[in-house]
Amino acid sequence: MGILEWATSPFGQKVPIHIAWFLIWVALIAGMVFLVVHPVYVRYFAREKGFAYDSSAENLRLPARIPRHSLAARLFHWIMAASMFVLLFTAFLPKVGFQFNWVTYHWIAGSVLTVSILFHIIHATFYLDFWSIWPDRADLEDSWKRLQRFMGRPAAPPRKYAKYPLENKLYHGAVMLTGLAVIATGICMMWRVRTVFFPRNPYLFSDMTWGFMYVLHGLAGVGLITLVIVHVYFAVRPEKLPITASMIVGSMSREFYLKEHDPKRWVVEGASDRRQGLADGD
Repeated sequence: MGILEWATSPFGQKVPIHIAWFLIWVALIAGMVFLVVHPVYVRYFAREKGFAYDSSAENLRLPARIPRHSLAARLFHWIMAASMFVLLFTAFLPKVGFQFNWVTYHWIAGSVLTVSILFHIIHATFYLDFWSIWPDRADLEDSWKRLQRFMGRPAAPPRKYAKYPLENKLYHGAVMLTGLAVIATGICMMWRVRTVFFPRNPYLFSDMTWGFMYVLHGLAGVGLITLVIVHVYFAVRPEKLPITASMIVGSMSREFYLKEHDPKRWVVEGASDRRQGLADGD
């Protein structure tokens, strides 16, 4: 049993038509296995989190609430999340037996996702710290230290996190790649259905090109099933709730910021040097 389903075109050519739908269950099972394995790992194998001591934070005067996500970033996140869930439900529920007129809902949700992603690219590039979500040398060095310490080898404690830990950055990269694959293929596939954007033209590409486009769209889609399960799981873990709450209210407590994050790597707007204030007689 292969992961692709094939058909014969009117010209006698064997072409792929879509993924094998058992991959939906593979993605679901993979997500569920992670929900079991990760808590067991944290409970019985993971070492207590420890960071290198840095006294520089003691000299900072910080606001009681640390701004983390702007209103625009939060609106993007929740609009993207809603459109993603609609896309997954409308794409895969009919394949597991829940039949309904899903095509219109699917391309509308895909259009919303596409517009939200375009907004996010512009917003992140010109109005946010674009590089904050990408792994840097410090992330790689600290991840190596964590691995060494986990294996029981001598290593210096890692530094506290920047605004986004390496795990968040890697997850962002995985979602970005699968999301862009879904969007790019989905836009092309809209020519095969009737929408308000352009006239239907199922002959835009060859049968082979259409086939591999459907395959890539399906593979990215089932990949998103697992990624979404993992994302929701981490969002509701107790130690991650302050981060989840910041995506709702836009900020986190000063105490959580100082516990988890390095003020040198995530410079907070409005922070000031306490020593300077004392020198000025404050």
